[in-house]
Amino acid sequence: VQLAESGGGLVQAGGSLRLSCAASGLTFGNYAMGWFRQAPGKEREFVVAISRNGDSTGYADSVKGRFSISRDNAKNTVYLQMNSLKPEDTAVYYCAAALSSTWYKLARIYNYWGRGTQVTVSS
Repeated sequence: VQLAESGGGLVQAGGSLRLSCAASGLTFGNYAMGWFRQAPGKEREFVVAISRNGDSTGYADSVKGRFSISRDNAKNTVYLQMNSLKPEDTAVYYCAAALSSTWYKLARIYNYWGRGTQVTVSS
């Protein structure tokens, strides 16, 4: 199983980025997908997740109204659209897959993880 994140980079505060996570080696439609992030010196935290068929999503309070998750099961890909970025959004962003119909906030539920992509927001 491979989860490959892409789309990270350096952006100014107020800007936007779109992350992608391409999955291979698993039946993508059987998995709920999540995005987590980890800033230097901090624990990994939940950002957003989506159910396996895309009909349910969940967001951390810190990103509600700014971030949006979506998935394309035909392309085995999940996306994270990040708008109105803030310096505190700076972190390594990880994609994760959970063999479940619904989404979860708990990292330990997720079966597979990507290697992460760096997002840096300058002030």
